[in-house]
Amino acid sequence: MRIIIIATLILIGGTSFDAFAKSFPTETNVMVRNAIKVDAAVIKLGDLFTVKGEKAETAVAYAPQPGKRATFDAKWLYRVARAYKLNWRPINDRIRAVVVRESQVISNDEIHDAIRDALVEKGAYPNTEIVLSNKFLKFHVAGGSLSGVAVDEINFQRRSQRFTAIISAPAGDANAKQIRVSGRLYQTVEVPVLSRRVLAGETIKEEDIKWIKLRSGRLQANTVTGEAELIGKTPRRGLRAGFPILASSVRRPILVAKGSLITMVLRAPKMLLTAQGKALDNGSDGDVIRINNTQSNKIVEAEVIGHGRVAVRTTSMIAMN
Repeated sequence: MRIIIIATLILIGGTSFDAFAKSFPTETNVMVRNAIKVDAAVIKLGDLFTVKGEKAETAVAYAPQPGKRATFDAKWLYRVARAYKLNWRPINDRIRAVVVRESQVISNDEIHDAIRDALVEKGAYPNTEIVLSNKFLKFHVAGGSLSGVAVDEINFQRRSQRFTAIISAPAGDANAKQIRVSGRLYQTVEVPVLSRRVLAGETIKEEDIKWIKLRSGRLQANTVTGEAELIGKTPRRGLRAGFPILASSVRRPILVAKGSLITMVLRAPKMLLTAQGKALDNGSDGDVIRINNTQSNKIVEAEVIGHGRVAVRTTSMIAMN
């Protein structure tokens, strides 16, 4: 990196490093700092050397860009020390001072949000996922900067859902670095998923559900899109957390298990009959299943009304006996 000296320094010409360094005092009252972090546009004498007072505030070079580093070799450091009459000289030519400019990284979410807002003004749908061609794009801005990303230019092709843009950061800074980006939009939809693994037989509760955004083109036709389709249901098989759920993967809880003994109930005006039966099917609340009357050995149809209880249809009354 090219370093521009701000102060007026004495130039060296045609003299070897060792000969040049040995021509000055060897006192080491001042020490060089090897690893320096700065948060300003310039590097001061006190950043490089262990000096104090007014001299320490003297600017001697421009700082690198935020997030970048600059390396100063022994010869350059010695020229600075000589120019400012510091009692320091390098013990060898491997001495280095590495200056890193502190920065904060603007997140990809912030970049995407700025581009999305600009695209919406061009007619794009708000519920979209932005995919940049440069997936590893990073913006470094000076530490403490409160400004975000500015979209200086944008071009949107509605038919292909592709765009190109020129963005800069920090926003409003005349010296901000501009970058050209391109990418594509994808329609998204919010779907409910499980926040934990739920096993078959467990009942899904409201607190078991969270929402995520997914590309609508990736969803199957029978994907659950409303939490009402999940609450109170149970998985047919164990379901993992965080994945879209198919409507066929859940059902109402089984209240009557196939092969279990149950109580058959028949309600009629001024009459209540009960009998024991054996379920020939699994049944959830409201399901109509087949029941074998263990007394008459006849098969009737009955509606599941609770755990181990079914309501026999009136037309099947004779089979109760």
